[in-house]
Amino acid sequence: MTHFDDLETRSSDAREAAQLAALNAIRKMQGTEQLSDLSALATLPVLRKAELSARQKANPPFGDLKVGQIVHYFQSPGPIYEPGGVSHDWWRMGRFLHALGVGKGDIVQNCFGYHLTPAGMIFENGARAVGASILPAGTGQTELQVRAAADIGTTAYAGTPDYLKVILEKADEMGERLKITRAAVSGGALFPSLRQWYSDRGIACLQCYATADLGNIAYESLAMEGMILDEGVIVEIVRPGSDRPVPDGEVGEVVVTSLNPDYPLIRFATGDLSAIMPGASPCGRTNRRIKGWMGRADQTTKIKGMFVRPEQVEQLVARHDEIARARVVASREGEMDVMTVQIETRATNPALYEASIVATLKMRGHVELMPPGALPNDGKVIEDRRTYD
Repeated sequence: MTHFDDLETRSSDAREAAQLAALNAIRKMQGTEQLSDLSALATLPVLRKAELSARQKANPPFGDLKVGQIVHYFQSPGPIYEPGGVSHDWWRMGRFLHALGVGKGDIVQNCFGYHLTPAGMIFENGARAVGASILPAGTGQTELQVRAAADIGTTAYAGTPDYLKVILEKADEMGERLKITRAAVSGGALFPSLRQWYSDRGIACLQCYATADLGNIAYESLAMEGMILDEGVIVEIVRPGSDRPVPDGEVGEVVVTSLNPDYPLIRFATGDLSAIMPGASPCGRTNRRIKGWMGRADQTTKIKGMFVRPEQVEQLVARHDEIARARVVASREGEMDVMTVQIETRATNPALYEASIVATLKMRGHVELMPPGALPNDGKVIEDRRTYD
């Protein structure tokens, strides 16, 4: 079977209709009004981690969010608490493992953590969804991991991108030849050189983009052209500090709506940067793709002793219809901080924006006017160029 299910190859119209129906079913459960189409999602507020944490503290453990049938309670740094279920492909990780070629007859050495955080259970649930067996290895004790992999005959690895290399090098030291031919990785950077190192050893290595709150968001297929969005989520890219979607191709913050009725999160901001890619994957999966992780969206920076946040930059843009985008640049002149505000606009008089800058950013700064499209497409709204050597 080439694809995990028929959902992966449906038309965009069929996908949007199904997602709208699932979203409205969740909103009915929550007692909120129905949406006429998916574009109306952009009118709803974005839920950020700080707000979720505050809501959980006020009403533990999951805040005022309605939670369905769950069997696990997890804790991530913050702390933020996440529920977990054991029904078929609850975190939707099976779709990714199937794309890698993992299935019945495989034994997955699961080196994600099993304590407090959900990563271990996320990948175990996915392995079960594709009919694979699991060695719940967790992290550390590399020599024992090699011994178990050799004795049991594990064929696939799940874990951070770099730890498999540690296992394989230890196996070389011990004179063991492991049978691992596929690696499902997440939770760290997969550098091209590391992927090639695995390839040279006959191991296909693919990565997914997942979080403890949402499960699988996007994943690579063997085509390795971007990351395909999972069928159980709606992904928007918004300008950092705002709740407004940006045009396809522009870098911004990843905002995800999870359609899991047991734990629906509506417009949850991940804090990560990415961008929508044009077209569809050559592997035949028709959902949209993102470029993968491109940095962090929370670019809060202290300038002249004052914190400047992305939301403040967004407030500046919102004050003037003619401003396309803006960026705050922190630099130094001698021992003094300098704030420059770069503004994309067709206006020619910097003085037009001085009062708004003081009102929103709470300090004065140099104003640099730039033509629309002049700022880099990197998702940055605050750039710190200072060095402390």
